[in-house]
Amino acid sequence: MFSKTPTKGMRDFLPEEFRFRQKVLEIIQSTYEKYGFSRIATPSVENIDLLCSKQGGDNEKLIYKILKRGEKLERAEEGKMCDLGLRYDLTVPLARFFANNQGQLPSVFKAMQMDYVWRADRPQRGRYRQFMQCDIDILGEESNIAEIDLITATMQALKNLGFNGITVKISDRRLLTAIANKCGFEKEIHDKVFIILDKLDKIGIGDVMNEIEEIAPGKSVAFVDMLNRILHSDNALQTAIDELGEELSPSVSENLRQIIAVTNNTVTNGKVVFDVTLVRGMGYYTGTIYEISLDGLDISAGGGGRYDEMIGKIAGTKVPACGFSIGFERIVLLLSERGAKIGGQRNATALVIPKKCTDKQYCDIMDYAQHHRTNGTEVSIVKRIKNFAFQLKQLREQGFDLIYEYRENGELVKID
Repeated sequence: MFSKTPTKGMRDFLPEEFRFRQKVLEIIQSTYEKYGFSRIATPSVENIDLLCSKQGGDNEKLIYKILKRGEKLERAEEGKMCDLGLRYDLTVPLARFFANNQGQLPSVFKAMQMDYVWRADRPQRGRYRQFMQCDIDILGEESNIAEIDLITATMQALKNLGFNGITVKISDRRLLTAIANKCGFEKEIHDKVFIILDKLDKIGIGDVMNEIEEIAPGKSVAFVDMLNRILHSDNALQTAIDELGEELSPSVSENLRQIIAVTNNTVTNGKVVFDVTLVRGMGYYTGTIYEISLDGLDISAGGGGRYDEMIGKIAGTKVPACGFSIGFERIVLLLSERGAKIGGQRNATALVIPKKCTDKQYCDIMDYAQHHRTNGTEVSIVKRIKNFAFQLKQLREQGFDLIYEYRENGELVKID
């Protein structure tokens, strides 16, 4: 017999679960539309060369690859048996989409995507192998109005879902590079240094120092001392600027300062704070990076950053780009655990009809249902069963707030 359970890390959704997810998506989409973002869609499958173009960081190790078909597979050389793969995020496909359709799009394009992605990851709480991503991106805008727009829109979407006390952590890849240079790390090991730094909240400052010492003997003390001075400062961003001096471009520090000041003046359900330990794992980030932290969730609830070089690798011309992605599955998990009611009443009516009806009765029933559907009511026609009490219980559990019974004499009776 076949297994009845879904593939590990993937899920079935019962009607009420799916309805809840759709309501959450509708709130997010309607919020983003108010900020001028337009929804697009790209294929679930992309060419394997694009997916393995060294732009997706560690996620490239998690690609679900698709074998070549027919004679192409038979003739394929060892190691070249796949030509397609399932997308692991929405950003790499967006870059291809923009390069392909640039002539039909405005010079500054605000894109919204809500779709499934796939990663051969280890499933855990809030992490799945098939999951929904909700992305907004601004392509063609080089100034920090893009970051400000993305952060405020995302925090407003979360506010509309009932989330308050949100913290958005922000930093810049160029600031991390300045720290690495200031501490004397060779360029070849910068990424290793950043990976270790990213583990600070999990392993502590002592183990960070030990791991740094292993890859760069004699340089861990200066690195950790600088981190401690920044982390324990009353103004972490200013301390980082003072520590780095000429190593950090004034434009980087001014961008961070302005983004933090403007967004904190705008949002009402949280704050934006500088975090020197923020790294973000994707290999395509070139500037600002940010991440959402929510109470009750011990993993990130979303993040993003600036990736000014990705589209140019495909289009041949440099296009500035910046994006923010909400961790949809984690948001839904928190909302469900909190018993959140999203979307209010369904305005749904169940119409219970006899087992057998004449043509005339069927026409009356359909006329009633169509009339109310036209006026915005959800109407489901169901046949009466012998255990009527059990049937009523099931209908109410499905969310039908009004139940009518159509009787054989043509009378319509409301069931309390």
